[in-house]
Amino acid sequence: MTEHSNSHGRHPLPLPGQGHREPGDAAAADRRREAVAAPAARHADGEAHASADTGTEGSRDGHHEPERRARASAGAHASAEHPDATGPASHEDRTGRPGGVPSPAGPPDGGGTGPADAARTPAGGPGGGERLRFVGAATRRIARGIDLDEIVLGLCRATVPTFADAILVYLRDPLPVGDERPVGPVVLRLRRTDRLPEYVRDDADAPPERLPDPGPELAEAAAERCEVRIGGPLAEVLRGVRPVFGDSSAARAALPELLGEGRHVPLCQRTILAPLRGRRRVIGAAVFIRRMDRPAFEGDDLLVAAQLATHTALGVDKAVLYGREVYIADELQRTMLPDSLPQPTGVRLASRYLPAAETARVGGDWYDAIPLPGNRVALVVGDVMGHSMTSAAIMGQLRTTAQTLAGLDLPPQEVLHHLDEQAQRLGSDRMATCLYAVYDPVAHRIVIANAGHPPPVLLHRGGRAEVLRVPPGAPIGVGGVDFEAVELDAPAGATLLLYTDGLVESRIRDVWTGIEQLRERLIDTARLTGPNPPPLEPLCDEVLGMLGPGDRDDDIALLAARFEGIAPSDVAYWFLDPRPQTARQARRLARRALTRWGLEDLSDSVELLVSEVITNAVRYAERPITLRLLRTDVLRCEVGDDVPQLPRLRQARPSDEGGRGLYLVNKLARRWGATRLSTGKVVWFELPLPSQGR
Repeated sequence: MTEHSNSHGRHPLPLPGQGHREPGDAAAADRRREAVAAPAARHADGEAHASADTGTEGSRDGHHEPERRARASAGAHASAEHPDATGPASHEDRTGRPGGVPSPAGPPDGGGTGPADAARTPAGGPGGGERLRFVGAATRRIARGIDLDEIVLGLCRATVPTFADAILVYLRDPLPVGDERPVGPVVLRLRRTDRLPEYVRDDADAPPERLPDPGPELAEAAAERCEVRIGGPLAEVLRGVRPVFGDSSAARAALPELLGEGRHVPLCQRTILAPLRGRRRVIGAAVFIRRMDRPAFEGDDLLVAAQLATHTALGVDKAVLYGREVYIADELQRTMLPDSLPQPTGVRLASRYLPAAETARVGGDWYDAIPLPGNRVALVVGDVMGHSMTSAAIMGQLRTTAQTLAGLDLPPQEVLHHLDEQAQRLGSDRMATCLYAVYDPVAHRIVIANAGHPPPVLLHRGGRAEVLRVPPGAPIGVGGVDFEAVELDAPAGATLLLYTDGLVESRIRDVWTGIEQLRERLIDTARLTGPNPPPLEPLCDEVLGMLGPGDRDDDIALLAARFEGIAPSDVAYWFLDPRPQTARQARRLARRALTRWGLEDLSDSVELLVSEVITNAVRYAERPITLRLLRTDVLRCEVGDDVPQLPRLRQARPSDEGGRGLYLVNKLARRWGATRLSTGKVVWFELPLPSQGR
């Protein structure tokens, strides 16, 4: 340490980060604190905190200006001689700029605040270079948080007990997002508190006035909610943005309003009230509290509190924006996935969807099940490349396109061809894989076409699992390629699994290794149920159980279909020529089928409705008409013709001779509809079986 002379004698000048104080001359030490605390006073709310800290009134007039210049020159000389003592913050300490926290003077009670003192007693706080290093470490810890709780927790853990013995963090409820302008009164809610679990004092024989005060107990007794009064003292402090000591006139009125009336608030320099200001508005407040057996806060500590409050508020702002973005992206994707799967006759369906991780929830995986005429169902699973909101938006467009194409009852290879054209219209880099299959429960057959997607796996009733041989094809969006469809048996009791590559491929295994593991997993699961097929929902859970800790690199879509089929004895099918006598012939055939099934009670209703639908088809059809009756859990009647125009329900006028056929169908049938096909259309209706009632 270098000694310097002044008009008061020879006294050692403390280096930055060293809180040493000679007991012989308190006035010189007070003036040194005045010199280093002045920059902090300019950042406060305009009140003379520096004078309150130093206890000196004449340090601001011209009488002591030569002494201050001499001490500043001596401090620069000392810093030059001892660069290691000052560290990287020495220049900032001398200038007093906010970017470098100035070195502290000795505390009012004579306790040191240097690194050695801080390490020796928990009551000590960071000082000088230690203070700057503390701010850097604390802001890095706050910045590591990605969500709201992590950021607030980072502030609490970084400040207690190094900077304060207790902290209370209040945030607006609700927090404004982006450019939103909140309506209604400003409400602050206690988000988190933190404090030392017990008081630790170096001197067990300390006098009563040095015993801990109840200030830190506010961490447990503070009010949970505070409504900021317009024009009130708390509103004024929050508007001022800069931290203030607890003994300032503004804080004396603001702290009871924030923490609750009737609670003991240490209105002294052992409390700092720091507004938390985001990019556009104040979003909360933080209260830092020290015990009575610890040095009080100094002027430089206001700069530290301002730094911590600024970094915390900006982090909260970003966390809120990030949370809103994740929420929007997650909702976008989930609304584009089916809320629930249909349960068509002859097949049972189950599905699962898992995002890749909490930080990358948005992907382009999708699945769908689309009912088709004749109790058939289209099974679709696809994967848009990439993880972004763009991928989710493209997924939604491709899924909508697939639903539209399925409604036209196009063959699977034609559906993939049109999806490929749609992807090229969306952009040159819009790539996706897709597998499209159509299951016919009457024929017990399935037609599959693939566009660069992992092959499906079929689990047979006896427990054998096989990877279906489906031509892989090129991904959607490549353009200029043909897709090939294959027709395979779909035996009753078998289960078809369609999935995306996130289930079978990861950083630690390739796709074919994953497919083999999936096949073995299905075999092991089937052994548990013996000759009966395993339940569908538990089977999906077992399949996802094959994922390990490193297997969640991509989102996963899984669609499982259990084939049950419709027995041939429950199907009646005819081809009828479009002649005037066809309606009478259709009534007779329907009556015979109902008699064979023991459904004579439905004969009158079925004959009337079949007659109306057949009559409308005969009027416009040129090719043979199809009539099919299916007995499942309901009685379903389908009439097909070669006319693509769909019938519409309308109210016939009294003078109209026609237009009442669909009106009768709508009144008597439980459900009805019309579906356009590539070769015409199908009009269908359903009636409940007599045992089910209407």
